[in-house]
Amino acid sequence: MLGLTPFDCALRAPLRTNGTLSQSQLYAIAIGSNRPHGRYGRPPQVVEAAIARLDQDFGLFDSSPILLNPAHGAAGRDFANAMALVESSLEPPSMLSRLKQIEREFGRRRGRRWGPRVLDLDVVLWSGGDWRSHGLTVPHPQLERRGFVLQPLVSVSPCWRVCGALNVRHLAHRLARKRPRG
Repeated sequence: MLGLTPFDCALRAPLRTNGTLSQSQLYAIAIGSNRPHGRYGRPPQVVEAAIARLDQDFGLFDSSPILLNPAHGAAGRDFANAMALVESSLEPPSMLSRLKQIEREFGRRRGRRWGPRVLDLDVVLWSGGDWRSHGLTVPHPQLERRGFVLQPLVSVSPCWRVCGALNVRHLAHRLARKRPRG
């Protein structure tokens, strides 16, 4: 186990110049699928296979249950979603590159935004704190608006501080209060 916990977002890790960190960090990786895969099957099985792949490539610290969620926008089909906490010494941009490579290996092709996809992997949080660069912002800029990300995240790391004193549980509670009850 790491010397850090996912609850210590304020810690900053020294960076090396080769795209790696001098120590392992935890990453919260959102996983989603709403298209079947010829080898892995339906979206929940695709998510299971992605979790196994993240464990193989990085070292799985924890993962959430797989949840089924309604599609948003042009996605069309319902999604299977989960969250994985993985350990890595990669810097966030290098981690994102590796995740995009895994998506391609699972058959993801560039297409319309919000459309159907075999696999979607996103860096949501990392224990090194905030990160901003071209094409990557951590914490994920839509985190507090996405129940399909917060719900699995709260199951594996409810006390991870996201901004200031707010943690994942706080954000999930705020989002639930905003939703109309029916």
